[in-house]
Amino acid sequence: MDTPTRIFDILTHYKNHYAKPVMVAGKADGKWTNYTTDDFLSTVDHLSKGLVAKGIGKGDKIALMSHNRPEWNFCDFAINQLGAAVVPLYPTLSQQDLSFIMSDAEVKMVFLSDAELHEKIAEVLSENKLDIPIYTFDTVADEPSWQILVDEGKQSGVDLAPYREAVGEDDLLTLIYTSGTTGRPKGVCLSHKNVLTNVYDCFDLLPDYFKKALSFLPLCHIFERMVVYLYFAKGVEVHYAESLDTIVADINDVKPHGFTTVPRVLEKVYDKIVSKGKELKGLKKQIFFWALNLGLSNKEPGKNSGWVDFQLSIARKLVFKKWQEALGGHIKLIISGGAALQPRLARVFWAAGIPVMEGYGLTETSPVIAVNTLEKGDVKFGTVGKVLKHVDVKIASDGEILCKGPSIFRSYYKNEAATAEVIDNEGYLHTGDIGELDAEGFLRVTDRKKEMFKTAGGKYVAPQALENKFMESTMIAQVMVIGENRRFPAALIVPAFDVLEQWCNIKGIPFGSRGEAVKNPAVIEKYQREVDRLNQGFGQWEKVKKFALLPNPWTIDAGELTPKLSLKRKAILQRHEEAINNIYEEN
Repeated sequence: MDTPTRIFDILTHYKNHYAKPVMVAGKADGKWTNYTTDDFLSTVDHLSKGLVAKGIGKGDKIALMSHNRPEWNFCDFAINQLGAAVVPLYPTLSQQDLSFIMSDAEVKMVFLSDAELHEKIAEVLSENKLDIPIYTFDTVADEPSWQILVDEGKQSGVDLAPYREAVGEDDLLTLIYTSGTTGRPKGVCLSHKNVLTNVYDCFDLLPDYFKKALSFLPLCHIFERMVVYLYFAKGVEVHYAESLDTIVADINDVKPHGFTTVPRVLEKVYDKIVSKGKELKGLKKQIFFWALNLGLSNKEPGKNSGWVDFQLSIARKLVFKKWQEALGGHIKLIISGGAALQPRLARVFWAAGIPVMEGYGLTETSPVIAVNTLEKGDVKFGTVGKVLKHVDVKIASDGEILCKGPSIFRSYYKNEAATAEVIDNEGYLHTGDIGELDAEGFLRVTDRKKEMFKTAGGKYVAPQALENKFMESTMIAQVMVIGENRRFPAALIVPAFDVLEQWCNIKGIPFGSRGEAVKNPAVIEKYQREVDRLNQGFGQWEKVKKFALLPNPWTIDAGELTPKLSLKRKAILQRHEEAINNIYEEN
């Protein structure tokens, strides 16, 4: 059996083709723990047997709440080869959402990582009078360790073959609840076939020389999870970063060939590099900004003139080589998803010899719909690439992106009404995104259908287009464009306070507290100049006419961002109602 038809078949494929001393590695307390292929597969099988001994079988739902670590994989594969389904829980979920999911999914068991998450889950179980066994990865008082199940499995005489044989490609692999920006979470049902189709449609994204990856985006989201399956299918070593705070150190430890990320991380990397460039003096500073400006005008592979490519080769040796070194020195590619990537970032990272492959998809699509690749002619900056082989995309008359194919989910769990809202009679999923396919087959996503608004003057405004442009400013950390039924568009802006403080110091302007800084007339004037500059190129009806500077960033914990860091617009509007009223009352 050489072509996997169920997710757990990837492990057999890995053992037959890629068995190696390090399959997966995790870091805790500054120390790496490596797992060989044999370690990995035997642990998965022992855990499966331990689960069987506890009565877990096909069709059961098991919750998994943890930050990225090898135990996540052990549990995932041990569960899915029994025909049970993983219900991944974001560590940042609210108590209300956790309560709903645990009850709605009829969870039979919970795996979680540490004492902090145990406290959240225990409170939910107590409040809802749910008697669900918990197993922990770290030592937590009065709770059994997951290792107990592994040890019991070692002593078990259970034959796993019948359990594996009973699992079909259309059986439920995972039940992922999307928090979305409004309403109750909806359980997305993804089968083995859904996700495997996506894995093998993306198989050629990774070149054969890509052997080692770092993982830090949450595995509870299908984006990182599918990519990790892809790593295993390609025989790539997976190293889990200890935390988001240790990513730079972990990259330099592992020296990976690549990783997945979201655009905001790349923006921060870029801003930090530019900030250091500004500190240079004399000729070094001139060379740095010559290389940077050259990179910002870079075109797709094969489209630059010979003279530009020659200059880029020099810029890579003099300047961009240091960018590579900052990312461990061995980066072959970066995969970006979750939000729109600014074209200027794509241009400059490709110019630096660090290709960033931007893709697009939803949880409901397992997740990739389209992606740029390394192949000449298959990358276009400002687009999300060409549509995958087994995905059929068409653009509706109102501009909405529709898609269908074997990687598209069939239904929301126990929610026929919600399913009927997004899947039409022809089987097409209505993504809720507005976009266009160009003559070369590249897909461009322009906005969220529900987020477009009409001003009081009857003009439609696409806020994401403005927001993406505004995020090009190093002075802006977060922005939300508003104006539904108002006379003009406006913006709520959270400054990049570290950059703002540096600017204030240079200009001799007292920074004080964040609350004081956003009220300072000189600061407001500076942001007015930024807004005027960023407004250029937009129609008069689209331009942001006024703005409010906010002293506190929006966060997941405060309910203003989704786990994917998307804006919860309704919550933000409610929280800043006074600031919004002030914007429009003054005109």
